[in-house]
Amino acid sequence: MTICGRVFDAVLCDLDGVIRFYDMAELEELERTAGLSPGSTAEIAFRPETDMPLMRGEITKEQWIAAIADGLADRVPWARGHELGTALAETKFRADDAVVGLLRQARTAGLLVLLVTNATPWLADDLALLGLTGPGGCLDDVVSSADLGVTKPDRRIYETAAERAGVAPDRCLFVDDRQENVDAAVALGMTGLLYREPADLRVVLAPSA
Repeated sequence: MTICGRVFDAVLCDLDGVIRFYDMAELEELERTAGLSPGSTAEIAFRPETDMPLMRGEITKEQWIAAIADGLADRVPWARGHELGTALAETKFRADDAVVGLLRQARTAGLLVLLVTNATPWLADDLALLGLTGPGGCLDDVVSSADLGVTKPDRRIYETAAERAGVAPDRCLFVDDRQENVDAAVALGMTGLLYREPADLRVVLAPSA
């Protein structure tokens, strides 16, 4: 994992869509039972006006669920919308073992690995369930939008991550599955990787000849 010339001193990695993935089958079945198309709950939940206050740590999980129910109220009774919002908030998830393995290898090679994520206020609990923190974890630090009160692609979250790592932006590799987030990192001088599959990360971290 040694990278010739120490091109990167730190890997700044997104969570959802890179490390963490969700099993939506149970929620989709509830939506069909309610007469909704699969994905209807997420469509409401992740609208900026519903989602961003949560990601900035301004509202609680219960307030987010209530906002989802409000957004679905023209299609299903409020109580059913609340049930769907709760199911979304409690959706089962897993970590991609291949990506976690690559991040562990990066740390073994001497790189710092920081999570940089637009996250809920209960992120710490989720990371513990995924086994990403604590003994045996693969992260040196966590930079969460809910803690900072700003979300990607705001430059402040990238600047905070670099400062916490003690690494200049041009020595950081930033990994994310959203183009606008990668573009913001690149604008600050970071190397950006638009993530699609583990092979993308494997290539950029491959040992140099």
